[in-house]
Amino acid sequence: MTELKNTERELHLFRLRLTVLGGMVFLCFALLLARFVWLQIVKHSDYAAQAEDNRIAVVPIVPNRGLILDRNGVVLARNYSAYTLEVTPSKLNATLDETIDDLSHLITIEVKDRKRFKKLLEESKNFESVPLRTRLSDEEVARFTAQRFRFPGVEIQARLFRQYPLGEIASHVIGFIGRINQSEAKAIDDTDDAANYSGTDHIGKEGLEKSYEKQLHGTTGYEEVEVSAGGRAVRTLSRTPAAPGNNLILSIDIELQKVAEEAFGDWRGALVAIEPSTGDILAYVSKPGYDPNLFVDGIDAQSWNDLNNSLDRPMVNRPLSGTYTPGSTFKPFMALAALELGKRTANQAGIFDPGFFMLGGHRFNDDIRTGHGTVDLRKSIVVSCNTYYYMLGRDMGIDSIHDFMKPFGFGQVTGIDLDGEKTGVLPSQEWKRSRFKGAAGRWVGGDTISVSNGSGFNSYTPLQIAHAVANLANDGVVMKPHLVKIVEDGVTRARKLTVPTESYRIPLKQENIDFIKNAMVGVASEPGGTAYRAFANAGYTVGGKTGTAQIVGIKANEKYNAARTPERLRDNALFTAFAPAEKPRIVLAMVVENAGWGGEIAAPIARKVLDYYLLGKRPVVKATAKMPTDDAEAQAPIDEPGSDEEAAAIDQAGRAPVAAPAPAPGAGKPAALAPVPLIPTAPPKQAPLKPTPTAPAPTTPATAPPAAAPERKKQ
Repeated sequence: MTELKNTERELHLFRLRLTVLGGMVFLCFALLLARFVWLQIVKHSDYAAQAEDNRIAVVPIVPNRGLILDRNGVVLARNYSAYTLEVTPSKLNATLDETIDDLSHLITIEVKDRKRFKKLLEESKNFESVPLRTRLSDEEVARFTAQRFRFPGVEIQARLFRQYPLGEIASHVIGFIGRINQSEAKAIDDTDDAANYSGTDHIGKEGLEKSYEKQLHGTTGYEEVEVSAGGRAVRTLSRTPAAPGNNLILSIDIELQKVAEEAFGDWRGALVAIEPSTGDILAYVSKPGYDPNLFVDGIDAQSWNDLNNSLDRPMVNRPLSGTYTPGSTFKPFMALAALELGKRTANQAGIFDPGFFMLGGHRFNDDIRTGHGTVDLRKSIVVSCNTYYYMLGRDMGIDSIHDFMKPFGFGQVTGIDLDGEKTGVLPSQEWKRSRFKGAAGRWVGGDTISVSNGSGFNSYTPLQIAHAVANLANDGVVMKPHLVKIVEDGVTRARKLTVPTESYRIPLKQENIDFIKNAMVGVASEPGGTAYRAFANAGYTVGGKTGTAQIVGIKANEKYNAARTPERLRDNALFTAFAPAEKPRIVLAMVVENAGWGGEIAAPIARKVLDYYLLGKRPVVKATAKMPTDDAEAQAPIDEPGSDEEAAAIDQAGRAPVAAPAPAPGAGKPAALAPVPLIPTAPPKQAPLKPTPTAPAPTTPATAPPAAAPERKKQ
């Protein structure tokens, strides 16, 4: 039987299938159209921007860091460009060690380069490039470029480097820059300057490089570059140039700085020289120093250990953070306080000095066993009579001393333009109560006797002492001490003074100031003055004061013998001065650690500094020789007395110090000198100086000195 086809039914099925297929095709096209509308209309602007970003790379242009110059235009910190070999760990195909080994066949890579690289790698993120070698030669660049295809993730970059042409000279003033570590990067990201540090690898770490970081850094520029699909630059589309950082013109006279540092020789210590009328710091010495160039690329482990573990503590900024007992350099201020507070008069009859002072059954010795005889206020400064100030301190009381000294800057931060300034200690009853607990915090008469002589709890930085003497020399007009005199705009060259006006004035009677200055002139110009020998035939008139400060106490009735005392436990030598006395143009304060008598070591160093500044005379003899050293343990700088138990023992015993200076030399007539120019001139070429390590950290007595202070013979 033959089956007949149902044509209509088949036709219906065909049409149904065709309709379904057509609907499916239509739906697909509808979906494509919808997606097209979404991409090309709704999201057009977003994807266009992304496409543009893929085509255009924004590259930061790192600004030139500002220069640092001395007051005469000598360049102290500058920039130069060089090639570096940089590695991005995340882009390497081989292991890091294998890559470095292969690179070493093309470019010299020393052990210290590997160690520094690994240290920097620990402080960096995996996707950041880290310098493996710096300052590549043209030949090394050419060799690597020819083999670049073998080293994905390794690039040669042109970078700006910082250089300090004078090496160790003024290193604690200038400081140094170093690579930004993770904590510093996080701190930058949290500020409004984050975008301005895009592409920047280095930042100021110490000194003026750190405190003036914002002024020196400049403004980052940007370059829009068209790139290929492989990420290579095709052409530059637009460019916003970087603005260089501001230049710093310092108050420092670098030639005076050199003279001062050379005069110290192998001694450890500090010196600050100030122009009293302006607050300009003319010289700022911390011995020993260090070569800041070591830190620019990242210091190697051996060099860091040498600096960090040295007994001489070259990294300590002594004028700023080292605190010292001022010794007899404190006496002129005590004498001025006596005049201002009516405790003494200029014409008052002198006291008789038998060579000691008794308080509550305790004996406080003078530096001369037989005493100075009859001593009035002026003579007490000239010959540095301890007994006179023991009596004066008893009559004044500690709180009167504290209140008078505070406006001069003792125990106060000066506000200098460096970070890390120590406060020191200007003692008072309130200070001791807050510093020590229980009975140990009670102020006793023996404490006042010690303080009045410049010993005891007194603890000041060399900067504070210099600032105080400058305030005295400037007749009570206080100028903020500063290292940067002028900030010069890196683009417009416009200049701005950092300290244009005085801070305040100390209300003092001019006749009292003149009396103290005259007595300080006698220290350096009269036979018997403790600095007489050091300033003989000086050619100018200088006012000065020597000081000697104990590091450790010695037993009552025991005679001090420097030769038998370990070198690092010997007395500190201090000296303060201003010159010319008629109209002071320079003030200085200095401490020479463990050098003994201020008149023997410190005053002759000061003479060399003043001779150069006032007369233009450079020293023709060797720097001050240092006594042989021994293996005594170094003592770190401290700014407060020691333990509560020690203080309590002192309170009960009523012990007092001996800070009697040794006699030394000098005097003379003032000489004229042309003013120091402030406008920078073309700097002479300077060869980098090699570092000459030398000296340890500042120390102060841990507590007030021993009771019956032993005799110390003046020399």
